Amino acid sequence: MRTVYPVYVPHSVPPAPHNWIYRRGVLPILALLRMGATPRTLAWSIAVGLMIGLNPVLGSTTLLCLAAALRFRLNVVASQIANHAMFPLELVLVIPFIRLGSCVFRTAAMPLSPRLFFQDARTAPLALARHLWMWEWHAFVLWATIAVVTAPLLALALTPLLERLLARVQHHQYPIVPIHCDMTTTNSD
Repeated sequence: MRTVYPVYVPHSVPPAPHNWIYRRGVLPILALLRMGATPRTLAWSIAVGLMIGLNPVLGSTTLLCLAAALRFRLNVVASQIANHAMFPLELVLVIPFIRLGSCVFRTAAMPLSPRLFFQDARTAPLALARHLWMWEWHAFVLWATIAVVTAPLLALALTPLLERLLARVQHHQYPIVPIHCDMTTTNSD
């Protein structure tokens, strides 16, 4: 077996196959560290991507994440990886954000019954659209308040972790991609 590193160790244990999360989430971050991204920049990029990925306004996370990464000179790739990793959790948290926003701003709660929702859509569509806008706006303000507090805490927690990871990468303790080849054949020249 041959690895990406120039020294072949004949009796080393071959690397275990990695799962999908490792290949799609961790390996790109390792590659960014190997290409010279600083742990601090990556930590902030991941923290911003994670928090923007929880935004309750569905369909806005990619553009918001791109805008934040460009505005604050963060790593776009790392922030987008973190952003897209949060999509399942974003879907789960939309209704709780809307409910909590209704409680905090003391507005009428959004009806969760499809029958009531469609009845309002048929009888008063403009009022329903206004209420939807209000519920989304309140959820967005609540999310933004939480994100402003949580993103720096995440970045502070991720920075030492990424610094340790960078040290391991620099000492070649994390091979990025193993290259498999048959080492049993020899050249008969």
